Amino acid sequence: MDDPTAEFQSEEEAEGEGGTDLAHQPTQSPIPLRKSDRTSHPPLWHQDYFVGTSQSKYPMSSYMNYSQLSQQQKHYSLAVTNLQDPQTFDEAMKEEWWREAVREELRALIANHTWDIVDCPVGKKLIGNKWIFKTKLLADGAIERYKARLVAQGFTQIPGIDFLDTFSPVAKINTIKILMAVAAVKDWHLSQMDISNAFLNGDLEEEVYMKIPQGIEGMEGKACRLRKSLYGLKQASRQWYAKLTEALISFGFTQSYSDYSLFTKKNDKGIAVVLVYVDDLIFSGDNEELIQEAKDFLSRQFKVRDLGKLKYFLGLEVARSSSGISITQRKYCLDLLNDTGFLNGKPSKTPSDMKTRLSQCSDEPYKDPHQYKSLIGRLGYLTTTRPDIAFAV
Repeated sequence: MDDPTAEFQSEEEAEGEGGTDLAHQPTQSPIPLRKSDRTSHPPLWHQDYFVGTSQSKYPMSSYMNYSQLSQQQKHYSLAVTNLQDPQTFDEAMKEEWWREAVREELRALIANHTWDIVDCPVGKKLIGNKWIFKTKLLADGAIERYKARLVAQGFTQIPGIDFLDTFSPVAKINTIKILMAVAAVKDWHLSQMDISNAFLNGDLEEEVYMKIPQGIEGMEGKACRLRKSLYGLKQASRQWYAKLTEALISFGFTQSYSDYSLFTKKNDKGIAVVLVYVDDLIFSGDNEELIQEAKDFLSRQFKVRDLGKLKYFLGLEVARSSSGISITQRKYCLDLLNDTGFLNGKPSKTPSDMKTRLSQCSDEPYKDPHQYKSLIGRLGYLTTTRPDIAFAV
Protein backbone atom coordinates (compact mmCIF):
# COMPACT_ATOMS: atom_id res chain seq x y z
CA MET A 1 0.00 0.00 0.00
CA ASP A 2 1.38 3.44 -0.92
CA ASP A 3 2.70 5.61 1.90
CA PRO A 4 0.41 8.70 2.10
CA THR A 5 3.30 10.73 3.59
CA ALA A 6 5.63 10.15 0.67
CA GLU A 7 4.83 13.45 -1.02
CA PHE A 8 5.75 15.30 2.19
CA GLN A 9 9.29 13.94 2.40
CA SER A 10 11.99 16.30 3.61
CA GLU A 11 14.22 18.38 1.37
CA GLU A 12 17.28 16.33 2.41
CA GLU A 13 15.54 13.11 1.36
CA ALA A 14 14.59 14.62 -1.97
CA GLU A 15 18.22 15.67 -2.57
CA GLY A 16 19.42 12.21 -1.69
CA GLU A 17 17.20 10.77 -4.39
CA GLY A 18 18.74 12.95 -7.03
CA GLY A 19 16.28 15.86 -6.66
CA THR A 20 17.22 19.47 -7.29
CA ASP A 21 17.86 21.90 -4.42
CA LEU A 22 15.15 24.56 -4.90
CA ALA A 23 17.10 27.05 -2.79
CA HIS A 24 19.91 27.07 -5.35
CA GLN A 25 17.78 27.36 -8.43
CA PRO A 26 18.55 30.46 -10.52
CA THR A 27 15.94 33.15 -9.80
CA GLN A 28 14.10 34.65 -12.73
CA SER A 29 14.27 38.45 -12.92
CA PRO A 30 10.86 40.19 -12.60
CA ILE A 31 9.22 41.49 -15.72
CA PRO A 32 9.92 45.23 -15.88
CA LEU A 33 6.89 47.51 -15.76
CA ARG A 34 6.37 49.12 -19.13
CA LYS A 35 5.79 52.85 -19.14
CA SER A 36 3.22 53.82 -21.69
CA ASP A 37 4.48 56.05 -24.48
CA ARG A 38 0.93 57.18 -25.29
CA THR A 39 0.50 60.94 -25.21
CA SER A 40 -2.09 62.02 -22.62
CA HIS A 41 -4.63 64.66 -23.54
CA PRO A 42 -7.18 66.47 -21.36
CA PRO A 43 -10.76 65.15 -21.69
CA LEU A 44 -12.85 66.77 -24.41
CA TRP A 45 -15.42 68.01 -21.89
CA HIS A 46 -12.73 70.25 -20.40
CA GLN A 47 -13.15 72.39 -23.50
CA ASP A 48 -16.44 73.61 -22.01
CA TYR A 49 -14.39 75.38 -19.33
CA PHE A 50 -11.55 77.90 -19.32
CA VAL A 51 -9.14 76.00 -17.09
CA GLY A 52 -5.57 77.16 -16.60
CA THR A 53 -3.15 74.27 -17.07
CA SER A 54 0.05 76.22 -17.56
CA GLN A 55 3.15 75.79 -15.44
CA SER A 56 5.34 78.59 -14.12
CA LYS A 57 8.45 79.00 -12.00
CA TYR A 58 6.96 82.14 -10.49
CA PRO A 59 4.72 82.21 -7.40
CA MET A 60 0.96 82.24 -7.85
CA SER A 61 0.76 85.77 -6.41
CA SER A 62 2.84 87.02 -9.38
CA TYR A 63 1.03 84.91 -11.94
CA MET A 64 -2.46 86.45 -11.90
CA ASN A 65 -3.42 88.02 -15.22
CA TYR A 66 -6.23 90.56 -15.66
CA SER A 67 -5.54 91.46 -19.30
CA GLN A 68 -8.62 89.68 -20.69
CA LEU A 69 -11.08 91.53 -18.42
CA SER A 70 -12.96 94.69 -19.27
CA GLN A 71 -11.89 97.84 -17.45
CA GLN A 72 -14.92 97.77 -15.13
CA GLN A 73 -14.57 94.05 -14.41
CA LYS A 74 -10.84 94.51 -13.78
CA HIS A 75 -11.50 97.23 -11.19
CA TYR A 76 -14.07 95.02 -9.47
CA SER A 77 -11.82 91.93 -9.42
CA LEU A 78 -8.87 93.89 -8.04
CA ALA A 79 -11.02 95.49 -5.34
CA VAL A 80 -12.54 92.16 -4.29
CA THR A 81 -9.13 90.46 -4.25
CA ASN A 82 -7.45 93.10 -2.07
CA LEU A 83 -10.17 93.38 0.58
CA GLN A 84 -9.24 92.43 4.13
CA ASP A 85 -12.13 92.68 6.58
CA PRO A 86 -11.58 92.68 10.37
CA GLN A 87 -12.00 89.33 12.06
CA THR A 88 -12.76 90.48 15.62
CA PHE A 89 -14.83 93.18 17.31
CA ASP A 90 -11.76 94.78 18.92
CA GLU A 91 -9.97 94.94 15.57
CA ALA A 92 -12.97 96.62 13.92
CA MET A 93 -13.34 99.21 16.69
CA LYS A 94 -10.01 100.76 15.66
CA GLU A 95 -11.70 102.36 12.63
CA GLU A 96 -14.50 104.91 12.73
CA TRP A 97 -16.39 103.46 9.72
CA TRP A 98 -16.70 100.08 11.43
CA ARG A 99 -17.86 101.72 14.66
CA GLU A 100 -20.57 103.51 12.69
CA ALA A 101 -21.51 100.21 11.00
CA VAL A 102 -22.01 98.61 14.42
CA ARG A 103 -24.17 101.52 15.59
CA GLU A 104 -26.26 101.29 12.41
CA GLU A 105 -26.83 97.56 12.90
CA LEU A 106 -27.85 98.02 16.52
CA ARG A 107 -30.30 100.77 15.55
CA ALA A 108 -31.88 98.46 12.96
CA LEU A 109 -32.16 95.59 15.45
CA ILE A 110 -33.77 97.79 18.09
CA ALA A 111 -36.16 99.45 15.61
CA ASN A 112 -37.27 96.00 14.46
CA HIS A 113 -37.98 94.97 18.07
CA THR A 114 -35.63 92.01 17.67
CA TRP A 115 -35.33 91.57 21.45
CA ASP A 116 -36.46 92.76 24.85
CA ILE A 117 -33.89 93.55 27.54
CA VAL A 118 -34.82 91.48 30.61
CA ASP A 119 -33.20 90.19 33.80
CA CYS A 120 -31.18 87.02 33.32
CA PRO A 121 -33.64 84.15 33.86
CA VAL A 122 -32.73 81.68 36.59
CA GLY A 123 -31.65 78.29 35.23
CA LYS A 124 -31.87 79.41 31.60
CA LYS A 125 -28.83 79.01 29.35
CA LEU A 126 -27.92 82.14 27.40
CA ILE A 127 -26.67 81.70 23.83
CA GLY A 128 -23.68 83.75 22.72
CA ASN A 129 -23.27 86.08 19.75
CA LYS A 130 -20.56 87.47 17.48
CA TRP A 131 -20.01 90.43 15.16
CA ILE A 132 -19.22 89.75 11.48
CA PHE A 133 -17.77 92.52 9.30
CA LYS A 134 -18.01 92.73 5.51
CA THR A 135 -17.13 95.42 2.95
CA LYS A 136 -19.80 95.74 0.24
CA LEU A 137 -18.74 96.81 -3.26
CA LEU A 138 -20.43 98.44 -6.23
CA ALA A 139 -20.24 96.93 -9.72
CA ASP A 140 -17.20 99.07 -10.60
CA GLY A 141 -15.26 97.97 -7.51
CA ALA A 142 -15.88 101.13 -5.47
CA ILE A 143 -16.81 100.63 -1.82
CA GLU A 144 -20.56 100.90 -1.33
CA ARG A 145 -20.70 100.55 2.44
CA TYR A 146 -19.24 98.83 5.47
CA LYS A 147 -21.57 96.21 6.88
CA ALA A 148 -21.55 94.92 10.46
CA ARG A 149 -23.83 92.00 11.25
CA LEU A 150 -24.67 90.54 14.64
CA VAL A 151 -25.04 86.76 14.52
CA ALA A 152 -26.15 84.41 17.25
CA GLN A 153 -23.95 81.45 18.14
CA GLY A 154 -26.55 78.87 17.30
CA PHE A 155 -24.24 75.97 18.12
CA THR A 156 -24.99 76.66 21.80
CA GLN A 157 -28.75 76.18 21.34
CA ILE A 158 -30.36 73.13 22.93
CA PRO A 159 -32.46 70.94 20.57
CA GLY A 160 -36.09 70.63 21.58
CA ILE A 161 -35.87 73.67 23.85
CA ASP A 162 -34.32 76.51 21.84
CA PHE A 163 -35.34 75.16 18.43
CA LEU A 164 -37.31 72.41 16.67
CA ASP A 165 -37.21 72.25 12.84
CA THR A 166 -34.22 73.81 11.07
CA PHE A 167 -34.21 72.70 7.42
CA SER A 168 -34.35 75.44 4.80
CA PRO A 169 -33.58 74.90 1.08
CA VAL A 170 -31.08 77.04 -0.81
CA ALA A 171 -30.38 77.28 -4.52
CA LYS A 172 -28.41 74.37 -5.95
CA ILE A 173 -25.17 75.30 -7.67
CA ASN A 174 -26.30 73.43 -10.79
CA THR A 175 -29.49 75.52 -10.89
CA ILE A 176 -27.40 78.70 -10.72
CA LYS A 177 -25.21 77.57 -13.62
CA ILE A 178 -28.18 76.42 -15.70
CA LEU A 179 -29.96 79.74 -15.18
CA MET A 180 -26.85 81.62 -16.33
CA ALA A 181 -26.55 79.36 -19.36
CA VAL A 182 -30.19 79.92 -20.34
CA ALA A 183 -29.76 83.68 -19.84
CA ALA A 184 -26.71 83.65 -22.09
CA VAL A 185 -28.38 81.63 -24.87
CA LYS A 186 -31.69 83.51 -24.80
CA ASP A 187 -30.15 86.91 -24.02
CA TRP A 188 -32.20 87.24 -20.84
CA HIS A 189 -31.91 89.99 -18.27
CA LEU A 190 -29.67 89.02 -15.32
CA SER A 191 -29.50 91.06 -12.10
CA GLN A 192 -29.36 90.59 -8.35
CA MET A 193 -30.95 91.93 -5.20
CA ASP A 194 -30.09 91.75 -1.51
CA ILE A 195 -32.61 91.66 1.35
CA SER A 196 -31.30 93.79 4.22
CA ASN A 197 -31.52 92.10 7.64
CA ALA A 198 -33.56 89.33 6.04
CA PHE A 199 -33.66 87.00 9.03
CA LEU A 200 -35.18 89.72 11.19
CA ASN A 201 -38.38 89.31 9.17
CA GLY A 202 -38.87 85.78 10.48
CA ASP A 203 -41.08 85.31 13.53
CA LEU A 204 -39.49 83.38 16.40
CA GLU A 205 -41.81 80.84 18.00
CA GLU A 206 -39.46 79.47 20.70
CA GLU A 207 -38.34 81.20 23.91
CA VAL A 208 -34.66 82.04 23.38
CA TYR A 209 -32.38 84.19 25.56
CA MET A 210 -29.11 85.70 24.33
CA LYS A 211 -26.17 87.45 25.99
CA ILE A 212 -25.95 91.23 25.66
CA PRO A 213 -23.86 91.89 22.50
CA GLN A 214 -20.65 93.89 22.45
CA GLY A 215 -21.39 97.53 21.75
CA ILE A 216 -24.17 97.80 24.36
CA GLU A 217 -22.82 99.06 27.68
CA GLY A 218 -24.24 99.16 31.20
CA MET A 219 -26.37 96.03 30.98
CA GLU A 220 -24.75 93.80 33.59
CA GLY A 221 -27.07 91.07 34.82
CA LYS A 222 -29.36 91.53 31.81
CA ALA A 223 -30.16 89.35 28.80
CA CYS A 224 -31.87 89.67 25.41
CA ARG A 225 -35.19 87.82 25.11
CA LEU A 226 -35.34 87.31 21.34
CA ARG A 227 -38.60 88.21 19.59
CA LYS A 228 -37.39 87.93 16.00
CA SER A 229 -35.11 85.51 14.21
CA LEU A 230 -31.46 86.49 14.24
CA TYR A 231 -28.66 85.39 11.93
CA GLY A 232 -26.97 82.32 13.35
CA LEU A 233 -30.00 80.83 15.08
CA LYS A 234 -30.68 77.25 14.08
CA GLN A 235 -34.23 78.03 12.96
CA ALA A 236 -33.59 81.52 11.54
CA SER A 237 -33.09 80.47 7.93
CA ARG A 238 -36.23 78.31 7.98
CA GLN A 239 -38.38 81.13 9.36
CA TRP A 240 -37.10 83.62 6.76
CA TYR A 241 -37.54 81.16 3.89
CA ALA A 242 -41.16 80.57 4.89
CA LYS A 243 -41.82 84.32 4.95
CA LEU A 244 -40.20 84.96 1.54
CA THR A 245 -41.89 81.96 -0.10
CA GLU A 246 -45.29 83.15 1.12
CA ALA A 247 -44.66 86.61 -0.36
CA LEU A 248 -43.50 85.35 -3.78
CA ILE A 249 -46.39 82.90 -4.16
CA SER A 250 -48.89 85.61 -3.21
CA PHE A 251 -47.53 87.72 -6.10
CA GLY A 252 -48.17 84.93 -8.62
CA PHE A 253 -44.86 83.07 -8.67
CA THR A 254 -44.80 79.29 -8.91
CA GLN A 255 -42.31 77.28 -6.86
CA SER A 256 -40.26 74.66 -8.70
CA TYR A 257 -40.43 71.06 -7.49
CA SER A 258 -36.91 70.35 -8.78
CA ASP A 259 -35.36 73.17 -6.77
CA TYR A 260 -37.52 74.76 -4.09
CA SER A 261 -35.44 77.95 -4.27
CA LEU A 262 -36.45 78.59 -7.89
CA PHE A 263 -39.60 80.64 -8.56
CA THR A 264 -41.10 81.49 -11.96
CA LYS A 265 -43.92 83.72 -13.14
CA LYS A 266 -45.25 83.57 -16.69
CA ASN A 267 -47.96 85.64 -18.35
CA ASP A 268 -48.68 87.45 -21.61
CA LYS A 269 -45.77 89.83 -21.01
CA GLY A 270 -43.20 87.06 -20.76
CA ILE A 271 -41.43 85.16 -18.01
CA ALA A 272 -39.68 86.25 -14.81
CA VAL A 273 -37.39 84.01 -12.76
CA VAL A 274 -36.25 84.48 -9.15
CA LEU A 275 -33.54 82.28 -7.66
CA VAL A 276 -33.10 82.50 -3.88
CA TYR A 277 -30.04 81.78 -1.78
CA VAL A 278 -31.01 82.88 1.75
CA ASP A 279 -31.09 86.70 1.39
CA ASP A 280 -29.40 86.94 -2.03
CA LEU A 281 -31.71 86.87 -5.06
CA ILE A 282 -30.99 86.51 -8.78
CA PHE A 283 -33.56 87.90 -11.22
CA SER A 284 -33.77 86.77 -14.82
CA GLY A 285 -36.28 86.57 -17.65
CA ASP A 286 -37.18 87.90 -21.08
CA ASN A 287 -39.30 90.87 -19.93
CA GLU A 288 -37.65 93.60 -17.84
CA GLU A 289 -41.00 95.21 -17.02
CA LEU A 290 -42.23 92.00 -15.40
CA ILE A 291 -38.96 91.67 -13.49
CA GLN A 292 -39.19 95.26 -12.26
CA GLU A 293 -42.73 94.63 -11.02
CA ALA A 294 -41.42 91.73 -8.94
CA LYS A 295 -38.63 93.90 -7.52
CA ASP A 296 -41.07 96.67 -6.66
CA PHE A 297 -43.34 94.18 -4.89
CA LEU A 298 -40.49 92.81 -2.77
CA SER A 299 -39.32 96.34 -1.93
CA ARG A 300 -42.77 96.99 -0.44
CA GLN A 301 -42.60 93.83 1.65
CA PHE A 302 -38.99 94.01 2.83
CA LYS A 303 -36.04 96.37 3.00
CA VAL A 304 -34.10 95.58 -0.18
CA ARG A 305 -31.09 96.80 -2.14
CA ASP A 306 -31.05 96.48 -5.93
CA LEU A 307 -27.45 95.59 -6.82
CA GLY A 308 -27.89 95.94 -10.58
CA LYS A 309 -26.27 93.54 -13.02
CA LEU A 310 -25.06 90.23 -11.64
CA LYS A 311 -21.37 90.56 -10.77
CA TYR A 312 -20.58 88.53 -7.68
CA PHE A 313 -22.69 85.74 -6.20
CA LEU A 314 -21.67 83.10 -3.62
CA GLY A 315 -17.98 83.49 -4.40
CA LEU A 316 -18.60 83.35 -8.16
CA GLU A 317 -17.35 86.34 -10.16
CA VAL A 318 -19.62 86.80 -13.18
CA ALA A 319 -18.55 88.58 -16.37
CA ARG A 320 -20.91 89.04 -19.33
CA SER A 321 -20.12 90.06 -22.88
CA SER A 322 -21.70 89.76 -26.32
CA SER A 323 -20.16 86.31 -26.67
CA GLY A 324 -21.67 84.89 -23.48
CA ILE A 325 -21.25 84.65 -19.70
CA SER A 326 -18.16 83.44 -17.88
CA ILE A 327 -17.81 82.68 -14.18
CA THR A 328 -14.64 82.38 -12.15
CA GLN A 329 -13.64 81.91 -8.52
CA ARG A 330 -10.52 84.05 -8.64
CA LYS A 331 -10.91 85.65 -5.20
CA TYR A 332 -12.17 82.42 -3.65
CA CYS A 333 -9.08 80.58 -4.92
CA LEU A 334 -6.66 83.27 -3.74
CA ASP A 335 -8.29 83.33 -0.29
CA LEU A 336 -7.97 79.55 -0.08
CA LEU A 337 -4.28 79.68 -1.02
CA ASN A 338 -3.65 82.46 1.47
CA ASP A 339 -5.43 80.67 4.33
CA THR A 340 -3.42 77.49 3.74
CA GLY A 341 -0.06 79.22 3.23
CA PHE A 342 0.29 78.34 -0.46
CA LEU A 343 -0.10 81.80 -1.99
CA ASN A 344 3.60 81.77 -2.90
CA GLY A 345 3.35 78.32 -4.43
CA LYS A 346 4.08 77.82 -8.11
CA PRO A 347 1.36 76.82 -10.62
CA SER A 348 1.45 73.25 -11.93
CA LYS A 349 0.00 71.64 -15.04
CA THR A 350 -1.76 68.88 -13.13
CA PRO A 351 -3.83 69.09 -9.92
CA SER A 352 -2.07 66.05 -8.41
CA ASP A 353 1.01 63.88 -8.90
CA MET A 354 0.11 61.19 -11.44
CA LYS A 355 2.48 58.70 -9.77
CA THR A 356 1.06 59.10 -6.27
CA ARG A 357 -0.01 55.83 -4.65
CA LEU A 358 -2.28 56.22 -1.64
CA SER A 359 -1.80 53.86 1.30
CA GLN A 360 -3.57 53.37 4.59
CA CYS A 361 -2.33 55.77 7.25
CA SER A 362 -0.90 54.10 10.36
CA ASP A 363 -0.78 57.30 12.43
CA GLU A 364 -3.33 58.24 15.04
CA PRO A 365 -6.42 60.09 13.71
CA TYR A 366 -6.53 63.84 14.17
CA LYS A 367 -8.13 64.87 17.45
CA ASP A 368 -9.64 67.88 15.69
CA PRO A 369 -10.36 67.03 12.03
CA HIS A 370 -12.15 70.36 11.47
CA GLN A 371 -9.33 71.88 9.40
CA TYR A 372 -9.12 68.86 7.09
CA LYS A 373 -12.90 68.69 6.62
CA SER A 374 -13.04 72.43 5.97
CA LEU A 375 -10.31 72.18 3.34
CA ILE A 376 -12.06 69.32 1.54
CA GLY A 377 -15.32 71.28 1.55
CA ARG A 378 -13.67 74.40 0.14
CA LEU A 379 -11.86 72.42 -2.56
CA GLY A 380 -15.11 70.66 -3.41
CA TYR A 381 -16.81 74.01 -3.97
CA LEU A 382 -13.90 75.10 -6.17
CA THR A 383 -14.81 72.31 -8.61
CA THR A 384 -17.79 74.49 -9.57
CA THR A 385 -15.54 76.29 -12.04
CA ARG A 386 -12.55 73.91 -12.01
CA PRO A 387 -13.87 70.41 -12.77
CA ASP A 388 -10.34 69.31 -13.69
CA ILE A 389 -9.47 69.05 -9.97
CA ALA A 390 -12.52 66.94 -9.10
CA PHE A 391 -10.67 63.60 -9.20
CA ALA A 392 -7.80 64.88 -7.06
CA VAL A 393 -10.22 66.31 -4.50
